[in-house]
Amino acid sequence: MKTAHELRPGNVIMLDGTPWVVQKTETTRSGRNAAIVKMKLKNLLQDSTTETTFKGDDKMEDIILERLDCTYSYYADPMYVFMDSEYNQYDVESENLGDASAFIVDGMEEICQVTFYEGKAISVELPTSITREVTYTEPAARGDTSGKVMKPATIEGGATITVAEFVKTGDKIEIDTRTGEFKKRAS
Repeated sequence: MKTAHELRPGNVIMLDGTPWVVQKTETTRSGRNAAIVKMKLKNLLQDSTTETTFKGDDKMEDIILERLDCTYSYYADPMYVFMDSEYNQYDVESENLGDASAFIVDGMEEICQVTFYEGKAISVELPTSITREVTYTEPAARGDTSGKVMKPATIEGGATITVAEFVKTGDKIEIDTRTGEFKKRAS
């Protein structure tokens, strides 16, 4: 059993006897109240989607599915193709990737975990930390040193994230794939 707060995109849960893959999670915390987790879920049996809200400490049955370590191979609209160490290819629908598709680029070397349900590849879990090059960001503003100053930056693959003021175009940065947040400049 996992709590709603522990679930991440790619996890599969059982609700009312039906398996659902978590596509997106958003946690909201307020002062005195418990955390609320909004989730976008996809039904594995009927290919329908829904958005629902849970309390952060709600317990859910996490289904243990077969997982394989794979690398990204190529994109064949609307499928992302991944390959395992034995050169078997697995197609994953782009909508099943959720926010992870923003971090998938040609030639990526990171190992991903492809999840299977009844022999069908249903989701991909990226490593928690990946390194990408900044393709564009505005130069730092002189004199703006008050506190933690952030600015938008476009990374390989076209995704836009918020980075620290000192990051320049061409820098390699480390990104937390669970939250999509900038962690640090990579060496």
